[in-house]
Amino acid sequence: MTPAPGSPRSLRRPTPIKPGAGQESVWDYPRPPRVDPRPERVVVRLGGQVIADTTDSVRVLETSHPPVYYLPIAAFPAGVLVPVSGTSFCEFKGQAHYFDVIAGGVVAARAAWTYPEPSRGFEELGTRVALYPGQMDSCEVDGELVTSQAGDFYGGWITAQIVGPFKGGPGTSGW
Repeated sequence: MTPAPGSPRSLRRPTPIKPGAGQESVWDYPRPPRVDPRPERVVVRLGGQVIADTTDSVRVLETSHPPVYYLPIAAFPAGVLVPVSGTSFCEFKGQAHYFDVIAGGVVAARAAWTYPEPSRGFEELGTRVALYPGQMDSCEVDGELVTSQAGDFYGGWITAQIVGPFKGGPGTSGW
């Protein structure tokens, strides 16, 4: 029998997948999260167009979450990131502001966010933007197509180098 959501048994930490050579387990990531500068080439496409191509990204690493990549706002052509109303709050990073992402006649509503005045320790995010990979045509890290994190709240980027299980899917809210 499956435990009821919110019951003590449903909140147990899942068994982490053991990482292989060259892999990382999200269960080895810290909490509170940390910013991790990355040299990989990140390419994002929407509406059949490349909307970002950079080797200047950072990842935010947090226990049980696939990394969220933040790219320089300056890496996006003018008009691709359109600010929209509404904010959300992260206990670690501060208040997030959102963008519609527009390219090639496609509008990905509220598909990107930034922390223009991030909390201490996350200052590097102040000039960067994160994207929900599942709302883009594609996101690549060093040529590898990214799989998006399950659910519609978190924006994790899953590659072959990252093992879980990952928070975000059904039944994971209590982790």
